[in-house]
Amino acid sequence: MTTPDIATRRRALGASAVLMVGALALTACGGDASADTDTDAKKASAGIAISAKDGSTGASINSTGVEVSDGTLTGVRMTAVESGAEVPGAVAGDGASWKPKEQLERGTKYRITATAKADDGKKLSADSAFTTVSEENSFIGTYTPDGGATVGVGMPVSFTFDKAITDKKAVQSGIEVTSSSGQKVVGHWFNSQRLDFRPEEYWKAGSKVTTKIDLDGVEGADGIQGVQKKTFTFTVGRSQVSTVDAATQTMTVVRDGSTVRTVPISAGSPEHTTYNGQMVISEKFEETQMDSQTVGLGNEYNIPDVPHAMRLTTSGTFVHGNYWYSKSNPPFGSQGTSHGCVGLADVQGAQGDTEAAWFYDNSLLGDVVIVKNSADKTVAPDNGLNGWNMAWSEWVAGSAV
Repeated sequence: MTTPDIATRRRALGASAVLMVGALALTACGGDASADTDTDAKKASAGIAISAKDGSTGASINSTGVEVSDGTLTGVRMTAVESGAEVPGAVAGDGASWKPKEQLERGTKYRITATAKADDGKKLSADSAFTTVSEENSFIGTYTPDGGATVGVGMPVSFTFDKAITDKKAVQSGIEVTSSSGQKVVGHWFNSQRLDFRPEEYWKAGSKVTTKIDLDGVEGADGIQGVQKKTFTFTVGRSQVSTVDAATQTMTVVRDGSTVRTVPISAGSPEHTTYNGQMVISEKFEETQMDSQTVGLGNEYNIPDVPHAMRLTTSGTFVHGNYWYSKSNPPFGSQGTSHGCVGLADVQGAQGDTEAAWFYDNSLLGDVVIVKNSADKTVAPDNGLNGWNMAWSEWVAGSAV
């Protein structure tokens, strides 16, 4: 038998209590009858409520649980029906509720059986078999940075959703990003699947940024609901902004307002210029393969072990070490010879004490690299984590709330 949910039971009991009290006011002339009525109502309200109704589909993977009113849980068992695997959970300290210890799987059938003892000594039981929301009918957002990370001042909070979002206001309203610095943080939709958050200026060094995701059950598109509910915090480290001047082929590294190093570089050649603009380091690799075919440049290069590589754009712009630089070329700092990346002197194997190794070791994800005086255009704001190239007024205009 399906047990009514707590809200329904309480509404029904509230209505019956009003009727009973009204009748007693007409027929009883002492306090004893009223006391008996209160006791009867309390006995009637004792019951177990399982949040996912028996036979239901689309149950939450986050908030499914058990509650008992006017009693104490004595046992709860939850299993995945197909595998028979038991789902671990915990009863609250007051004995009135139970929750799974971990997030449930999507599109999975579960069964919960629960027993309790009512305050009047009566034994209670409830049972429910239900299926959680399917992957087809739900959406999730992968995001960067990770909780607990320490990042540079340029790191936005960036979400990429696995389904197209049509109700952008509902989804954006379910995400709150705040900073201990007090900076105002605004979201901007680049398209139906990408939503980034940033303040007007770079994050304040040393601040803590907290992201609260409350999308469980939020309808992002017709028949598509969110399943995420969590909060994470990351730390903004020291401020480091490095400026590449394509005219002088140098990179000046400024940390917390002071220049700490000037590095000779080799930017893009006249045929393959480097983007201008503010770019954020989004990935770091001690070594990685770079194949010109993946960026539409045919068979011009395929280097399996590019050292100290740090991604600046989705389209393939990196700051990286260069050990194959021809000795017949002028030295680094003299001319641009790359295919659009920013190259620094390095050795094969990523083991040497080189300019590239120093910059790699002294850079965080989220650090900013600015390129100026290149013959190329300014990088697109959505090409990587590079929304800083958009005016604040335009950024705010892209918010759905």
